[in-house]
Amino acid sequence: MRDHEALAAFERIYRDHVGAITRFFARRCTEPQVVADLTADTFVRAMTSFHTFNASRGSPTSWLFGIARHTFAAHLETKARNRVLVLKAGGRRELGRDELAELEARIDAERPGRALLERLAELPELEREAVELVHLSGLAPKEAAEALGVPKGAMRTRLYRAMARLRAVVDDEQEARADEQV
Repeated sequence: MRDHEALAAFERIYRDHVGAITRFFARRCTEPQVVADLTADTFVRAMTSFHTFNASRGSPTSWLFGIARHTFAAHLETKARNRVLVLKAGGRRELGRDELAELEARIDAERPGRALLERLAELPELEREAVELVHLSGLAPKEAAEALGVPKGAMRTRLYRAMARLRAVVDDEQEARADEQV
């Protein structure tokens, strides 16, 4: 693929997925600057590795969500090692009022998604991530399996188990509310 063709292909992927990737981070972070930085970092990583992307091994969506997961894990690792201050001082541009307002609105819009993630906190990590990618981010189970690096059949099993556990939690909460009202 020629450079200008690759650039055009990446631009289409970016435009098609930037909203979903931003929402992915908005469910995990409440600071607009962090959401913007993680989204940008994800696409920088995607751009620099675009030459390795192979559509026969997975969709652009699963590829990007895989990168986003790794970006977030790296962010958490960095934060745990107290390197956040170094990164902030390292030339990150401040967001303008419009950008800040837009990201605050996205973060606010993802409040139900964050609440769901809190409910899912007791699930095993892969089940939790499977539910998020399929039910919150809108990936097909096949794409979620690719993003998580698990077989498709295992993905379906994880989703089934996770949804059964989630239904049990919701049923328990409804019963508790009903008991409180009596």
